[in-house]
Amino acid sequence: MFQNIKEDIASVFDRDPAARNTIEVLTCYPGLHARTVHRLTNKLWHANFKWLARFLSHLARGLTGIEIHPGATIGRRFFIDHGMGVVIGETAEIGDDVTIYHGVTLGGTSWRHGKRHPSLGNGVVVGAGAKILGPICIGENAKIGSNAVVVKDVPAGATAVGIPARILDEEKKKAEGFNAYGLGNDQNDPLSKAIHGLLGHSVTVDQRIDFILQQLERMGVSTAAEARATADKFDPKYLNNIVD
Repeated sequence: MFQNIKEDIASVFDRDPAARNTIEVLTCYPGLHARTVHRLTNKLWHANFKWLARFLSHLARGLTGIEIHPGATIGRRFFIDHGMGVVIGETAEIGDDVTIYHGVTLGGTSWRHGKRHPSLGNGVVVGAGAKILGPICIGENAKIGSNAVVVKDVPAGATAVGIPARILDEEKKKAEGFNAYGLGNDQNDPLSKAIHGLLGHSVTVDQRIDFILQQLERMGVSTAAEARATADKFDPKYLNNIVD
């Protein structure tokens, strides 16, 4: 156990530039406290001391703000940054070198017994506020953006963002990178894409209408000035900006 704690402390220094010394990490990092207690409660859970395991995990939740069910399986060098509001369900499985930020839920979507919670591969990073729900698999070294809601498998090395979460393509990953606390403007949001598409289409329609009006005027047909005045009030650039 002491070797595992030493690894956990080292992982804090590797992933948190705010960590200054070992005493500070041991006394002031709730993620480390929650993980240490979970090692004990997990052993009690599998030794069939289930009430005691749940009671100790309940006390740990009050101390750290992090709820880890004793039945959850967690690998080595697991790091919870800040930690407040993290919930990890009973059948969740977490690999080695995983990083989770505050407000993350590894939750279930069914009341049935059996595997109900997600599995995270080695090296996964889960941004603040993300919800990963159901018995799904997050592949190795995948990244889950802040506040994403993930209900489907995520391939290894992929970046998933949005509600519901979608996989970013390679060009977007290179342009945006990954931010555990916030996301860029372009998050492959289908509603935003639909609105931009409608705005683009309306511009094309306006151009065609203007062309038709010009041809009618050349033919001596009087066009309604009011129609043009109404059209002039439409500003697609402004609408595009506020949608972004």
